[in-house]
Amino acid sequence: MKKSLVVGSLILASGLAAFSFQGYGFLGLWDGDSEGTSGQANLPAKTGKTMRAFTSDAELKEYFKKFQEKSRRQREENGSFAADSAANQAAPMAAAKSETKSGAKDDESITNSQHAGVDEGGIVKVHGDHFVILRRGRLFTVKFGGNSLEPESSVNAYPPNIDPSSDWYDEMLVSRNTVVVIGYSYGRGGTEINLFDIDEGGHLAYRSTYHLRSNDYYSSRNYASRLIGDKLVFYTPEYMGYYTDAQQQFPAVRKWHRRAKDNEFKPVVTATDIYRAERPVEESSVSALHTVTVCDLASRDMSCKGTAVLGAPGRVFYVSPKSVYVWTSNWSYGGDGKQQSMLYKLPLDGSAPSAIGVDGGPIDQFSFLESDRDQLNVLVRSDGRGEQMWGSEKSTGDTALLRLDADKFTDGADDAPRGDYLDVPNVEGYTMQNRFVGDYVLYGSGNGWGAQKQTDGANLFGVNWKNGDLSRLNLDHSVDRIEQLGNAAVVVGTNGADLYFSPIRLERSPKVRPSYIRKNASQGELRSHGFFYKPDDENSGVLGLPIAREGRAGYRHLVEDSAAIIFLRNEGLSFSQAGELEARNSTASDGCRASCVDWYGNARPIFYRGRIFALLGYELVEGRMKNGRLGETRRTNFTPRGWWPNDGRSEQD
Repeated sequence: MKKSLVVGSLILASGLAAFSFQGYGFLGLWDGDSEGTSGQANLPAKTGKTMRAFTSDAELKEYFKKFQEKSRRQREENGSFAADSAANQAAPMAAAKSETKSGAKDDESITNSQHAGVDEGGIVKVHGDHFVILRRGRLFTVKFGGNSLEPESSVNAYPPNIDPSSDWYDEMLVSRNTVVVIGYSYGRGGTEINLFDIDEGGHLAYRSTYHLRSNDYYSSRNYASRLIGDKLVFYTPEYMGYYTDAQQQFPAVRKWHRRAKDNEFKPVVTATDIYRAERPVEESSVSALHTVTVCDLASRDMSCKGTAVLGAPGRVFYVSPKSVYVWTSNWSYGGDGKQQSMLYKLPLDGSAPSAIGVDGGPIDQFSFLESDRDQLNVLVRSDGRGEQMWGSEKSTGDTALLRLDADKFTDGADDAPRGDYLDVPNVEGYTMQNRFVGDYVLYGSGNGWGAQKQTDGANLFGVNWKNGDLSRLNLDHSVDRIEQLGNAAVVVGTNGADLYFSPIRLERSPKVRPSYIRKNASQGELRSHGFFYKPDDENSGVLGLPIAREGRAGYRHLVEDSAAIIFLRNEGLSFSQAGELEARNSTASDGCRASCVDWYGNARPIFYRGRIFALLGYELVEGRMKNGRLGETRRTNFTPRGWWPNDGRSEQD
């Protein structure tokens, strides 16, 4: 991929006009306590209501008829650009992508997930004695059991006898003896779910493929899929546009075969599975269908069921152990200052969703925390862009912390009380990072996908979401990553050519401890899964992060491999370098046919069964600690040997 194409697509995606508050802004009417009770001003009635589903296809069609008539009048008044854009938002990503062209039930995780027990789709997982790795359109297994490190098996991550050049295979999960690959197909249209069998010997075999009708789920920060037990949970948007029959665009699934027809799609949702807020159609945007689909992976023939809400097209979603939350906002054109946002709560137990009117928009999934008693805490900015494509990389405006008790969610007729918003300081710049750690939400701004800059320092803010206490911390570097270290945090950023790791103590009040500085380095990965921390006890452990050459702009992680993974030892929030595991072979030809840009990364630190590994492209390197220093013990290379026929057979067997 050419640099200009990446940057051009990013600018196009992030250039969407922002939205703003409805006149009053965020008010600092805070009335909280240590138990997390929200302010009591202007409370909605505690009715216990949930959203109402449509009772029939006829009612749903009548609803869309009213919406389409309203939309037609708006197009006549304002021109056609705004009306047509919602249906075309996937275009920038499509152009960029096409151009560039016995089970794992271990308690120990190798994925830096937001919540324990909610596994997130990634590029490396574990099955028995094998690592399962997804890279550039292929699946690989590498045996590490028995003190070994050897490639075992590989297969294409897509169906046999298809052209995968317009398809992107992004996320992988393992459930018992099933490997699931989630991708998006521009060639056949919609979300693609590929299933593979894996045995105790690590051998992979293609099983089947399912297509789910949807728009592109891509986000530069979030992951579309989650695994909770044997339940595959994923989110998909469908921008309804202004189709004559909007129901033809509703999510539906079909099992793929070479002669698959459109009439083989079976609905994932029907009218009675689609919910709407109790607001007049002329006061709400309903131009997108937001669907949460749950598939049962316990049986070989995957069965799926969805729940959907009608809402505005801009979205950020968050998966807690109990619910999926979807925050929707209108895409605003012309800066008219009118914003209509809704927050939907879809319980994972299948009960009816609920909703509440909200202001502003979160940055990404890390803007959320569902705490005890199902209280929801969300950090929002007045001009959020949603998280579709690169929306999370550009946000501006006022910042506030929203706290909502569970009973605030009703049928969507009410707005969140103004007293539930706490004004907090704004940050400079538009690339914002945020994370809930312990009793605090930490946030600041950094370089993101842009160039690495020299800085005179940066501010990091910490807000106690239980009592509203605010802390302002001074850093000597940008804020490009915020991660949890047990009860503490680490902030990673740059200042000129150097990479900083700053521990943050949170026990009594936030305090910055001395930074560890890795000279002449940049982050090698921007996604959350690139980091991992393995605690030894409450006060010590080892963290790992991919690094690259100094001064490398963030977007270069798409087309350049990481140079190494650095491992730092934490002793009471004092960092020291344990060692680095380096890449040696990053230029080998792999005959790539699909997913030939690493949108979801290519390097990971792995801590498993007391061993330390570094995944670096097609290399897996093992290290061993001795006297506090990490040294390399072995490595293996699983680069595929050129192009292999797409017949579903193992490529290295």
